[in-house]
Amino acid sequence: MLMNLVKAEFRKTTTTGLWWGIMIPTVLIALGWALGTGAIGKSIMDVVNSSDAENLTELLGIDSSQWQVSVFGMARSINIATVFPMIFGGLAISNEISRRTITTTFLTAPNRVAALTAKLLVYVAWGAIFGLAIVAAVSIGIVFTSDSAALPDAAGWIAMAGVGILSSILMTMFGVGVGALMTSPIATTIVLILYMLILENGIQLVLAAQGVPSIIGFLPNGAVNGLTGSVAANLFLSTAGVVPDELNEVIRGIAGALGAFDWWLSGLIFLVWTAVFFLGGWAATQRKDIT
Repeated sequence: MLMNLVKAEFRKTTTTGLWWGIMIPTVLIALGWALGTGAIGKSIMDVVNSSDAENLTELLGIDSSQWQVSVFGMARSINIATVFPMIFGGLAISNEISRRTITTTFLTAPNRVAALTAKLLVYVAWGAIFGLAIVAAVSIGIVFTSDSAALPDAAGWIAMAGVGILSSILMTMFGVGVGALMTSPIATTIVLILYMLILENGIQLVLAAQGVPSIIGFLPNGAVNGLTGSVAANLFLSTAGVVPDELNEVIRGIAGALGAFDWWLSGLIFLVWTAVFFLGGWAATQRKDIT
């Protein structure tokens, strides 16, 4: 029975234009950011490796030929692009409640738990699909604009791809939970965009200015950015040679992981946020009268 519900739910998402309507800007933004950040990284490395800067780098004992600066662009591009699968997830239940199409879902399912479980599985799959598209677009953009020496090795690519897909899945489920709680597609979209792109970034600036950046790692956006940012920072530091301790936080900040913990802990923290909103939305939907 559950598999039939999953098939029905997946068919429901593919018969509307929402998935490709969000997939197109997702890929374009991922590709555009990757092209832009890759070009910026290449420009910086051209300056660092120029003859004018050679004496300075030798004096500091820096071997910039090993700098995998492309990982910073990959992390930043993945982070911004995963906003779109989050919005896609946010419209999952809120659209159905708003249009009252969820009535049919609940009436044809044996119970609401089964119906919501099917939605969970389907939107996890959609999160992975969006994640694969994002990683592919970012990889293409970075390869086109970065020097080969600045690219990560195969293990680095796999690591960035893995956390990128995981980030997309978690962001999708986070959106599902928020949408189920708010029930309004417009309000859900506005709140998610304003918080993740504006409000929390402002909070992070305040926390950094106050000298308490470690709190950032406990916030939703700070935690999910820590997934990709921490891996990017670790990949860079693993091949950058001797880096002064005081520059470690600067490098993590460039990667988007300022105040964040290791990737696995950042993932667990954001998973808790995702579970709180998803279970809250689940409970609200369970109690809601459907007409």
